[in-house]
Amino acid sequence: MISPDAARNVVGIIGNVISFGLFLSPAPTFWRIWKARDVEEFKPDPYLATLLNCMLWVFYGIPVVHPNSILVVTINGIGLVIEAIYLTIFFIYSDGKKRKKAFAILAVEILFVAAVVIGVILGAHTHEKRSMIVGILCVIFGSMMYASPLTIMVRDPSSIRSLPSAVPAQRCPVSVLFPFSFPFIPSSLVKAVTLKMKGEGKVIKTKSVEYMPFLLSLVSFLNGCCWTAYALIRFDLYVTIPNALGAFFGLIQLILYFWYYKSTPKKEKNVELPTVSRNVGGGNVTVSVER
Repeated sequence: MISPDAARNVVGIIGNVISFGLFLSPAPTFWRIWKARDVEEFKPDPYLATLLNCMLWVFYGIPVVHPNSILVVTINGIGLVIEAIYLTIFFIYSDGKKRKKAFAILAVEILFVAAVVIGVILGAHTHEKRSMIVGILCVIFGSMMYASPLTIMVRDPSSIRSLPSAVPAQRCPVSVLFPFSFPFIPSSLVKAVTLKMKGEGKVIKTKSVEYMPFLLSLVSFLNGCCWTAYALIRFDLYVTIPNALGAFFGLIQLILYFWYYKSTPKKEKNVELPTVSRNVGGGNVTVSVER
């Protein structure tokens, strides 16, 4: 019979693989930036948010804070490297104003994490206290985007103020918390959440799943389920909460997908257009046709 620790390791490894795929989901965006040598209207907010989330989880999983959490460290360490690569590409190809703003947000995040590390190491002297302090922060920052789809049930998406971004909702990786703000949460996190709300809000408003890719919704649901199972085998409240939320809201997204799938307008095939040009800006894609 397989031991609980062995089962936990197997589930955690599967969770690592799934999460790795989610971290790679924005790669096409940055391949486009790399080829164009221009960030166009893309914003770094979701990637800054994910970077902060990964830094906190890496700190949570190290032995001096929460022992026996190596798989939490590995996947978030990988995520940290991937997000750093994304941001490096953004810094290289962005103009001076965008670069300075992104650097400023990044500096605030690094200082915030450094303050947390110093405060926890010097101020809390047991694993229980350290796990509680860092775990609460991880729950806060690890649930914001997971919980954001809830607002589509109670809020008209047309009431969400427009944000100047062309980052598609499906490019927002797994990140951080509730659809309201705390004073210490950088604006990049709030913007990232709002972008995701706008994309999912369109599903109900338009009765179309065009804005909700099925594969990403399914993988997000499986990711939440996998890490919830991992946390329950050797109970870890702080890993359970955000990932259980992720599984729950991923399930809601899948239900929405199947509910509105039949009402989604099907694109016509074999239609020849002489010239098609795409202009991406302001969060929308405008397609113009020249004959």
